[in-house]
Amino acid sequence: MKNSIKYFGFILLAVFGFQAQAQDLLRDVDNWRPLDQRGINMFEAPKDTVSTFDGVRVRVGGASTVQFQALDHESAGQWTNEDGTPGRLPEIGANFNLPTANLDLDVQLYEGVRMHLRTYLSSRHHPEPYVKDGYIQIDKLEFIRPGFMEDLMNKVTVKIGHMENNYGDAHFRRTDNAQALQNPFVGNYIMDSFTTEVGAEVYYRTNGFIGMVGASNGKLNQSVVNPDANGVSWLAKLGYDNYETATPDDLRLRLTGSVYHTNKVASSYLYGADRAGSRYYHVMGEGFASGRYNPRFGNEVTAFMVNPFLKYGGLEFFGTFETSSGKQASQTEDRTFTQLAGELIYRFGQNENLYIAGRYNTVSGDHSNGDDIDIDRVQLSAGWFMTKNIVAKLEYVNQNYDGYSVSNPLHGGQFNGLMVEAAISF
Repeated sequence: MKNSIKYFGFILLAVFGFQAQAQDLLRDVDNWRPLDQRGINMFEAPKDTVSTFDGVRVRVGGASTVQFQALDHESAGQWTNEDGTPGRLPEIGANFNLPTANLDLDVQLYEGVRMHLRTYLSSRHHPEPYVKDGYIQIDKLEFIRPGFMEDLMNKVTVKIGHMENNYGDAHFRRTDNAQALQNPFVGNYIMDSFTTEVGAEVYYRTNGFIGMVGASNGKLNQSVVNPDANGVSWLAKLGYDNYETATPDDLRLRLTGSVYHTNKVASSYLYGADRAGSRYYHVMGEGFASGRYNPRFGNEVTAFMVNPFLKYGGLEFFGTFETSSGKQASQTEDRTFTQLAGELIYRFGQNENLYIAGRYNTVSGDHSNGDDIDIDRVQLSAGWFMTKNIVAKLEYVNQNYDGYSVSNPLHGGQFNGLMVEAAISF
């Protein structure tokens, strides 16, 4: 009997010890943007005024997402396969897509110093695990000496690593593989400006104003070969956000402008770096980026993006105006594209746990073969946050292609239908 009581006591200690450890692993770290519902409409990671540092702390987070897809597609194109047979789009039916998963490690290394690492455990283009990005973020210089440059560092943040570039505001609202909980829709933009490069960004924030300058090597895949083809990519952002002073009853206002420029890179991936792939699987017979458009500028790129964001009560608007141009080093003239997007979202219910949303997205410009193309998409969605860590979405999507030559499968192309998505983030 005594042994039974002793063993039972050991079991209780182990269980409660594990629970305590689990709770500690989920404790928030400083200067960090939550992955759950709390992070919605939060853009750059906040600058905390009070430190909770009490030693090195590891926060383990993650995400898991799956979709049920019921889309149809069609094409008016007339093309010929390599074997000489007439081309046709592959038949697609209604079924589940590949479940995706992320693993996030955020480590408080010192007061005001944090490391972030995200690993894709499963993604459309890479079903095997691989690291998406990682960086160190410095908000204080206490590791030099206490209070060192404190007045300046109360307004400055430095990020260094192989990381997601802070070009524009749209990337804060997009789905990042399994991290889909903060995206009110299922799919990202048609031209998905997202890339990870080795570089550094310096932020200055005061009284709602934000400024950022950064530089990177412009490369998605790191290599030391062909050094003459590589140069420096520059990016910057300037804007205003009343996030810290606006109450829930006030008008939330944010307006930013961003620029990304490189005039010497082996191959630009600004619109083709998302190795997680598109949510609309196999539409129009395309690969893992099906439903998106990559202008494939090549060696030189300049892009500008302006993003207004307004929120009053449960109603919010987010907009995007983007113009980008670029070319191969061997070409004499730039090709130019314009992307427009507008989102209107209404959140309601207890803690805004329900929402309905609509988005209109257009892309127009000079295709690489000279065609003047237009692509437009309508997305209508509704969502339910069962908890702050779990969301279920229903989306209707309709996308149309215009301007492609008759021999292109996208000539007169269209896909539409329903998507259902369940996402978990913690």
